[in-house]
Amino acid sequence: MLTIGASNPVFAQTTIPGINMTSARMTEAEITREDVISRLETATPSKPADFSRMRLNGLDLSRLDFSKAIFRASAMNNVNLSGANLDGAVLDQAWVTNADLSDASLRRASLFMTQFGGANLDGADLFQSRAAADFTRASLKDANFTDADLSADMKNQSMGLMRGVLKKAIADGADFTGASLSRADFEFAKLRGANFTNADLSMTTLGGADLTGALVSGAKFRNADVTSTRLKDLKGKTGDQFDKAKNLNRAFQK
Repeated sequence: MLTIGASNPVFAQTTIPGINMTSARMTEAEITREDVISRLETATPSKPADFSRMRLNGLDLSRLDFSKAIFRASAMNNVNLSGANLDGAVLDQAWVTNADLSDASLRRASLFMTQFGGANLDGADLFQSRAAADFTRASLKDANFTDADLSADMKNQSMGLMRGVLKKAIADGADFTGASLSRADFEFAKLRGANFTNADLSMTTLGGADLTGALVSGAKFRNADVTSTRLKDLKGKTGDQFDKAKNLNRAFQK
């Protein structure tokens, strides 16, 4: 058993009942990088590598090819996945808090209820990913969310509102072109210079978010809550684009 150092205090979901972020489940690894590579080498297109429910916390897995691998409900806190290929991978319900995924590729990955709190996804590629995930306090600078789906899953209301959550995330320069962001939560997120061309932000929570200099050509803001949202120097804005937004009179527009 590999014991990893104390988790980064940047993000800790201590308020979630039954979750102890200092437990062995959340801080230790049960296999090594060499073990992971061995599993990848024996994987096939019809039987991808499966790490479901495994403890991979703190491992250096940078630049490995995990395309279509399965990490369902795995514990991967503080893991180094920088530059890794996770295209088509399944990380549903996985814990990836305070992890390094900078420049990682997660194209068309399944990230349903994945916990990315405090993680570094700067420059990550999440093209067409299903990202109803928690990115609270994550760094997403220049990340690519083109055609990604962060919208709420309205079929699983018994589980609560599963949606993309970017509370207090830093997503300056991120690309949300054509993304589905309906009912997503961007409260207090930094989105300066982000690209929202043709994105659907209907009913999105933008309270306190900073969209200074963002590109909003063709973006929909129907019933989006813009309370205390910074909407300064927006590019591609039309005169009536925010007419159906909520609390526009309480936004910062000048």
